[in-house]
Amino acid sequence: MKIIVQKFGGTSVSTHERRLMVINKIIKAKEEGFFPVVVVSAMGRKGEPYATDTLLSLTSNRLKERNKLSIDLLMACGEIISTVVMTDELLDKGVDAIPMTGGQAGIITDDNYNSATMVGLDPNKILKALEEGKVPIIAGFQGVSENGFLTTLGRGGSDVTAALLGVALKAEGVEIYTDVDGIMTADPRIVSDASLIKEISYNEVFQFADQGAKVIHPRAVEIAMKGNIPLIIKNTLSNCQGTIINNIGDLNLNNIITGITHMSSRVQIKVALKDNENNAHYYSLLNILAEASISIDLINVFPEDNIFTIDGSDFDKFNDIMNNLNLKYSYIDNCSKVAIIGSRMRGIPGVMAKILKCLNLENIKVLQTADSHTTIWCLVEGQYTEKAINALHKGFNLGHH
Repeated sequence: MKIIVQKFGGTSVSTHERRLMVINKIIKAKEEGFFPVVVVSAMGRKGEPYATDTLLSLTSNRLKERNKLSIDLLMACGEIISTVVMTDELLDKGVDAIPMTGGQAGIITDDNYNSATMVGLDPNKILKALEEGKVPIIAGFQGVSENGFLTTLGRGGSDVTAALLGVALKAEGVEIYTDVDGIMTADPRIVSDASLIKEISYNEVFQFADQGAKVIHPRAVEIAMKGNIPLIIKNTLSNCQGTIINNIGDLNLNNIITGITHMSSRVQIKVALKDNENNAHYYSLLNILAEASISIDLINVFPEDNIFTIDGSDFDKFNDIMNNLNLKYSYIDNCSKVAIIGSRMRGIPGVMAKILKCLNLENIKVLQTADSHTTIWCLVEGQYTEKAINALHKGFNLGHH
């Protein structure tokens, strides 16, 4: 039995016209000899009647503190409504379907309400439905606790549901349908000739997701990677082939760089030893910030000073801590961390030199750099973000070929 998991997000199931496109994708999979298992999100976005945020607006904020269990029961409704509506419309088109909650589909979780973790998955009900020739339509983002209460899996949970089912059912692949053609070499709103990445490795996608590209939930990528199940990002609204995410990525490409993404509103902090010579806190600053839950990044520790970045939203809190510790610092705010991603650049000399050359030609000052096996980060002033991304995209020849 060739099983394929197809996940459709909120915008894909939001209107009757879009649901007809979804139904075409399901029918096409059947015609190609696959047994589709469908995962759906709640219909639409906030403001639309059955969207999760709309349902949440029916209750007081107090309920979240007092009784998380009931919030999960409410949040799970959006996806459940989707499964029934989709089943109805599939039956209209002659496709026998069966709606299931996450729990009925066999997803058992712990009882950490609002952000539960799966502890087991029994796929027998799904397999039985497939054997009977039915298409299971499963509510994403949810499961059931061992005590029998509905739970939700936290943000991005429908992607996670699809990946978990893909692994449990040993599917041929997990198709994640969204409103974009796939993963692009850069944000098309910034780079006009950004091109589709046809194949990419799990590791590279982690970097994309981690650095702000909102294509797929990192937890879903992690699950698929462990189970070695390919993920395919596709567009509900077109027949574009999409982006395949697998273990190898595309090894035939001439480009050593796969794509570029960025994170804005970073603040670069510099704490110099000479300004804080008699202050014992200077040496324990990184621990103090960690205890205050301030995430720091691009950390360079030198004998004479410490340089790192924080998110702009943490700046006031950071400033209070520094004043309390009587530590002096200087900063540059509104910076962007530009990430150049490509698993093929490992061990290839001259990549950093080329990056700096591209940026120098545009007179863009690089405030700081860092690198890992698959990514090189450059910190630039915010006003140069788009110019920097375009220069690198062009310099590494990532545009339409």
